[in-house]
Amino acid sequence: MEREVFDLDVLYVGAGPATLASAYHLNQKFKSDGKDISIGIIEKAKEIGAHSLSGAVLDPISIKELIPDYIEKGFPIESKVKQEKMFYLSEKNKFTFPYIPKQMSHHGCYIVSIGKITRWLGNLCEDAGIDIFAGFPGSELLYKDDRVIGVRTGDRGIDKHGNQKANFEPGVDIHAKVVILGEGTRGSLTKKLIKKFDLMKDKNPQVWAIGVKELWKMPKDTVPEGYVGHTMGFPLGHNIFGGGFLYGMKDDIWDLGLVTGLDYSNPNIDPHHELQLLKTHPWIKSLLKDGEMIAYGAKTLPEGGWYSLPKLNAPGALVIGDSAGFLNGQRLKGIHLAMKSGMIAADTIYNGLTNDNLDNQLNNFEQNIKNSWVYTEMYKARNFHQAFDKGLFAGMYNAGIGLFTGGRGWGFKNKLSSKSGYKHLDPKSVVDNSKYENLKFDGKYLFDKVTNVYRSSTSHNEDQVPHLHIQDTDVCIDKCEKEFGNPCEKFCPADVYNIVEENEQKKMHINFSNCVHCKTCDIMDPYQIIDWVTPEGGDGPGWVNL
Repeated sequence: MEREVFDLDVLYVGAGPATLASAYHLNQKFKSDGKDISIGIIEKAKEIGAHSLSGAVLDPISIKELIPDYIEKGFPIESKVKQEKMFYLSEKNKFTFPYIPKQMSHHGCYIVSIGKITRWLGNLCEDAGIDIFAGFPGSELLYKDDRVIGVRTGDRGIDKHGNQKANFEPGVDIHAKVVILGEGTRGSLTKKLIKKFDLMKDKNPQVWAIGVKELWKMPKDTVPEGYVGHTMGFPLGHNIFGGGFLYGMKDDIWDLGLVTGLDYSNPNIDPHHELQLLKTHPWIKSLLKDGEMIAYGAKTLPEGGWYSLPKLNAPGALVIGDSAGFLNGQRLKGIHLAMKSGMIAADTIYNGLTNDNLDNQLNNFEQNIKNSWVYTEMYKARNFHQAFDKGLFAGMYNAGIGLFTGGRGWGFKNKLSSKSGYKHLDPKSVVDNSKYENLKFDGKYLFDKVTNVYRSSTSHNEDQVPHLHIQDTDVCIDKCEKEFGNPCEKFCPADVYNIVEENEQKKMHINFSNCVHCKTCDIMDPYQIIDWVTPEGGDGPGWVNL
């Protein structure tokens, strides 16, 4: 097939904080030299920010380095953090922690909308002459002699049977001197790159979590701007990593969410239902009284920390942001780390292009990270998540030790969680699903998944090949049903996977049009037979303030 070919100096995949900060920083460095450089960014969403979701509380350290006058330039902030609390919840009661350690404090941070930030950064990049192609997903990496030389974008106009429709448009091949992958968590190209070059060799497996959140519009003057609350205990209990968050945003909006570690043992755990359970707590109920849920979304987070980062470069390519795992689980923050990883990538590329030794400089990227404050921060939290593998109290004890030992905790290199999250699942015979029996989805306060998906503004053209590929559906019906009770029906926060009966035979039905692109299925499937790939360009969630 004839494909159009574009040539660039630098190509970024994904328009998130890491790539946008990187592209802007790189462009500014060349401009200061009076030189031109061609930089392109491809993004699978229909517009920048439509697939961006986070808590979010932002440490401004990176944006201050990138754009010192960011406030004057209109950087979007919901509020400075004015009040922060940490609570332990029982089913009916709330206990306030008397002290928040400095390492976990949000003093000097901002409550933000990650969607607004990416749109703002995107506008800056476009004003600087950087080309951003929204609605163009990367479908495969291009190689020459085992070196990455570019990316092929996805074809448009393929029907569900794989045939070309009247509006068919082949994807284009974008060639570049270097490709930077910042696709977010479990990037579809990143996982291929990691596998091809064995970038996880001698690394701890990445440990993931999923954040499920709702925005609630409240009556006037009822939400304190700048309020940050974090919870542990109910509903996750003591054996599942994670907890709730509640942030006070502009215009009387509560940002309510729950993070659930994807290394739990009970295959019947349902992160969406856990968020609904959190809302049954009397305290949360009192805060949301007379409010209206206006938006919903879900996203996975890389919680493994420093020892779970892959090797950060391959021939012709770098990996940054959430795609690499730049997140501090102790602080539940990653935006500033993602941005800084992108800025360091820009410095690395700049040195390589200006000194005509690009490949040598790419090999220095990981050392450049180690020479920065990114390493200092992540190394101090290197053993945080792993210790929770032994339960809430063991994890808190280890975290407490780490506060006084520079993160050492129980070991120099913590191997408590040396297996991938899905390998923690126990057979369904030892667990039950009774904790969700009393949830009554009324459509006003407690919501089923389909109702919440509607609030995510998710849309996919249904006449296309599903972007969720199951290698062998017989495993779903025979093996998985017997061993684990089909956990995909539970862990998916968008009701994508359903076992249905047709003509007295069970069948896996995939509601791919519901997919909110969280990648949980790709991560948590116990047989690793689900492959999440990009759908037709522009499809997916339509998030605004999430």
